Amino acid sequence: MKGVILAGGLATRLYPLTHATNKHLLPIYSKPMIYYPIETLVKAGITEIMIIVSGPHSGQFIQILKNGKELGLKHLEYAYQENPKGGIADALSLAEDFADNKPITVILGDNTTDADISQAVNSFESGAYVFLKKVSDPARFGVPRFDANDPSKIAEIIEKPKDPPSDYAVTGLYMYDKNVFDYIKQCDPNSAGRGELEITEVNNFYVKKGALRWAELNGYWLDAGTFDTLLMANIYWAKKISPQTDTLIKNT
Repeated sequence: MKGVILAGGLATRLYPLTHATNKHLLPIYSKPMIYYPIETLVKAGITEIMIIVSGPHSGQFIQILKNGKELGLKHLEYAYQENPKGGIADALSLAEDFADNKPITVILGDNTTDADISQAVNSFESGAYVFLKKVSDPARFGVPRFDANDPSKIAEIIEKPKDPPSDYAVTGLYMYDKNVFDYIKQCDPNSAGRGELEITEVNNFYVKKGALRWAELNGYWLDAGTFDTLLMANIYWAKKISPQTDTLIKNT
């Protein structure tokens, strides 16, 4: 299976940090943020990856990642999203030729996780597969509403709901079959009133077809897209990578 990392957007929530560089190149302890989703895919056996970038700092990815060999990749290529406000599904549409009618694993470039998804990747055949995580602030995310008659099934995913129907968030980690690109073409940019092609609408196409499965992500997960979560991710990975950091933090 091939992998796609979505690393576009303008990351206005992280201004002024992202005036200087792309959000996904900001440091998470000892590595650029983009290293973490790459490592997640490589650990799952995915070594052919496309990174979709946008904005004024796109060229910096090549300087940092080069051809990806040092990170365990056999093949690395890039695509450029001309409209950084086009949305996640718009960015993913650029990977259609790269996917070559085969399943893909997609991860957002600001997602840091130590979960091992290799079993799910190896067993994936068709439809869509989303990873969920319990969070304290689900209103920031796409949130699943579970089927009242069968709680193992998702009846609908609601984007950034004011009154979340569950405390689960749809993480930025998905697997799709080749139909995903047809569903993207059917998306309405005004479906959530933001003028974007929403990945939540794509996921709901699969829900309506009865072709969406889910699992709770087993392990640490955090999207580092705000100042608070950027700090939290730095602290977690500092402690995990360098245990003596915990002592330093307690003594500060």
